[in-house]
Amino acid sequence: MIEGRIIKGIGGFYYIETEKGLYECRARGIFRKNKITPLVGDFVKISVVDEDNKKGVVEEIQERKTELVRPPIANVNKALIVFAVKNPTPHLSLLDRFIVLAERENLEIVIILTKIDLDDDNTFEKIKNIYEPCGYKVIGVSNLENKNIDKVKEELKDNTVVFAGPSGVGKSSLLNQIDSNFQLKTGDVSDKIKRGKHTTRHAELFELKFGGMVADTPGFSSLTLDDIEDIDLKDYFIEFEDYDDCKFGSRCIHQNEPNCAVKEAVENGEIPKERYESYIQLLNEIRQGKRRY
Repeated sequence: MIEGRIIKGIGGFYYIETEKGLYECRARGIFRKNKITPLVGDFVKISVVDEDNKKGVVEEIQERKTELVRPPIANVNKALIVFAVKNPTPHLSLLDRFIVLAERENLEIVIILTKIDLDDDNTFEKIKNIYEPCGYKVIGVSNLENKNIDKVKEELKDNTVVFAGPSGVGKSSLLNQIDSNFQLKTGDVSDKIKRGKHTTRHAELFELKFGGMVADTPGFSSLTLDDIEDIDLKDYFIEFEDYDDCKFGSRCIHQNEPNCAVKEAVENGEIPKERYESYIQLLNEIRQGKRRY
């Protein structure tokens, strides 16, 4: 068998990059029987059924180090979460959803804010002032003005990175700026609905000419946290970690409990109010979702 990595999956076909070239493969039926779906980013072993036409079968999937549900991708070590400062308007609740899902997989997180050439109301600084004190690096870029593209390259170099974010924020355009070999399709923002048109239809890993791999992924307008328990959500808001002297200790959910250190930190301006409000919103959504089942 040959070892390789899935770089693309479309319609039940998986494209495996190996030292012997790229193979188009189907997966063994046993995976479907065991309810296992191969993911882009998976390290696999394949058997070759047609060497001339580079056809094979996925026989084994190696243990995953990380696994994201949306976007569905495995074995990345860093998430670049991309939002625009304008057109479409950034929704911080959605940004926090992406952060929670990336934190759950223990990924290093960098926030990229695009279209800063359109930033006429200081949105970049407002968002930066919320997230940098929490421990996240925030980089503002302009594809049009080629601004700070090198800073993004530094974050990508020698890493396996997922680009995630809503449609229309310029993820594909940014990747085209980073490496001209990509030539990814890009789309405009719909004037009617003020959301981006979906130009990336599937997750795909691309090799960077300066080292590392990056996944361009479909944009999402909403993300659910159905598989996260309410008691665990606080663990993915990393700024809460510094305030562990609540009256109820680790059992404190930082909502209605008395003598809560996190709530006191919010009142004192030590934790951004916007992040705490987002946390409460997500907490309530998780509870409502659990009640539906």
